Parts: sequence; structure tokens; C-alpha cells
Amino acid sequence: MRKYWENPPNVDTGVLTPAGATVPDRVAIGNIQIAPATVLAPMAGVTDTVFRRFIRNLGGCGLIMTEFTSADGVLRAKDQKAKRYLHFYEDEHPISAQLFGSDPKVMAEAARMVEGLGFDLVDLNLGCPAKKVVKCNGGSGLLRDLPAIGKIFEAVRAAITIPFTVKFRAGWDDENIVCVELAKMAEECGLCAVALHARTREQGYSGQARWEWIAAVKQAVKIPVIGNGDVRTPQDACAIVAQTGCDAVMIGRTAPANPWIFRQIAQYIESGRYDEPAETDRYQMIRTYFEMLIEEELPDAVGKMKQFASWFTHGVPGGAGLRKAIYESKSAPEILVRVQDFFEQRLQPASLVAG
Repeated sequence: MRKYWENPPNVDTGVLTPAGATVPDRVAIGNIQIAPATVLAPMAGVTDTVFRRFIRNLGGCGLIMTEFTSADGVLRAKDQKAKRYLHFYEDEHPISAQLFGSDPKVMAEAARMVEGLGFDLVDLNLGCPAKKVVKCNGGSGLLRDLPAIGKIFEAVRAAITIPFTVKFRAGWDDENIVCVELAKMAEECGLCAVALHARTREQGYSGQARWEWIAAVKQAVKIPVIGNGDVRTPQDACAIVAQTGCDAVMIGRTAPANPWIFRQIAQYIESGRYDEPAETDRYQMIRTYFEMLIEEELPDAVGKMKQFASWFTHGVPGGAGLRKAIYESKSAPEILVRVQDFFEQRLQPASLVAG
């Protein structure tokens, strides 16, 4: 399947998506309405409460998800990391908590606790390709054992009343594609939706997402199917729906690089065009996110600022110098000052610079 970012845009329209292609304005996952039908993918080290609220405030995102969280960690009363991962605010609804693990009883109990915390949905991670997760038979490691997945599906479904979903990859490798079989099993076990990242575990994040696998899953089940993989522009979001029939679009790595992507999709659907951020917008975005990190008093705020600096300053003229200044800073307030100094010098009128 051809994706917008692989091709030069049409010189007349600037788009390659089929006429009338669009992203649905909503999708029902169980009794939860997701509007619009766009989802912020769960990403380790990225989708904490600050980034989730940051994306929510920019607009256009229907559902946000937590970082993937160890079910074992949820059950350990002293696991501070799990508690931090599952911390959220009222303005984050609707929100889904993503769990990973391999023991059905542990998964069921963790899901029950998540429901008690007030989450709207629970999601099972069958997609993480990280070796340390896979070696514990978690994440995409479980794709090699469908019966084990079935037991987890049944245990969690029996334990909770809120919608239960699963995010998975197409299979372990190209010789072991299980996405259709897995999606059918999810539907039979009472799950409310499935999300497919159309790559194998062996691919990791390399190569191309095979959207035809999403189309095959959509044809196989009646529950909502969420498409994920290689959605980098609003045109891609429309194209993946047009080419696969999926009910919603999930966006992962594009979001930290372009936090406006969800708002741009909404603009594109409404008007056929969308706003590219100006330098003032980028300054406001970076400053807002960094101020939110400071306000939240996260223990790793400085590390988060340095991590996101590489994404947020991509394409900014002179961005390498700003990144260097940020990386060399010792505290969060110092980083914020570096950002303010950099942009205020760039954005002041040329006459003042000359004077």
C-alpha cells in the first residue's frame, strides 16, 4: 500500500489520499465514545501524565494512553514506578491504562486495580519488542504462544467491567503472522477493540508498516480496529482509513516530533488544509511543556527536557546550538532560561538586533 510520505504530493492539491477519504469523527469502544477517532499510542518514557495532558490541550486527540506498565509492578505496593505511570488527572478522560505481563491471574488482578483507579479502559500490550520485556514472555514475546494470550484475555475480561482492548503486532516474524487469528480470538473472548501496529516483532521499528495486515484484521472481526504504523501526516491518517477500513487511527512516534499532528488531522478533515507551526508556535510549545514538567515536580524533569529537546527542536534554525545548551544545563529552571533566551533573541525584530 502506498503512503503519502513515500510519494511527492500532487502539485495541484498537495494530497494523494482518495477523494472523500477521512478519519471517522468518533468510534465507540464498549460504552466509551472516542471523539475524534484518533489515539495517542502508549510509549515508554514518553506518554506520562505531562505529555498526555500536553497533547490533550493542543486538541484533536480522542483517546490517550499511559506508558506500558508492568502488571507485577501494579501489584507490588512499593513499586513507585508503576504508581507514577498510572497517575492521571480528571482532564485526561477518556484514558486507557496499558498493562503487560504473562500471568493471567496477575494480569486480572492488576486490571481490577486499574479499574478501581478510575481508568476508562484497560489495554493489553502485545507489541513491545524490547528484549528485556520479551525475555519475560511479555509484550510481543507472547505472540509465540496464542493459547497463553487466550488465557489472559479470558482472565482479564472476567475481572473487569470497563472496556478491555489489546494492542499487538502482526506476528513474531514474517513466517509467523498471527494478527488475524489473534484478533478473532480477542473478539471471541469479549474484548471491545483491537489495535494493530502493522510490523512484526523482528522488524522492531524498521522497515515499512504493512497496512494490508490491518485491512485483513478489519475484514475478520466486527469489533473496532485501530490502525497504527507509519502515520506521519494528516494525509497518512486519512489514507490508512481509506486503504484498510480501520475505525480509528493510532499515532506513536510522530507525536513527540510533531505534537500538533492530532490538531492538524482535525483541520485537514474539515478544510483539506492544515497549519504548519511557526517559530513562535514552536517556542510556545517547548516553553509550555517544560513549564508543565517543572510544575509537576517529576523526579526526572531534567532528563525529560533533554530527551524531548531533540524532538522539539528538530528543524529549528540554530537548533543544534540550543540542544547543546540544554544538554549542558544542570537544572530545569536553567534549561527554561536557555530556551527563552534562544527564542527571544531569534524572534525579536531585526531593527532591535541591529541596534
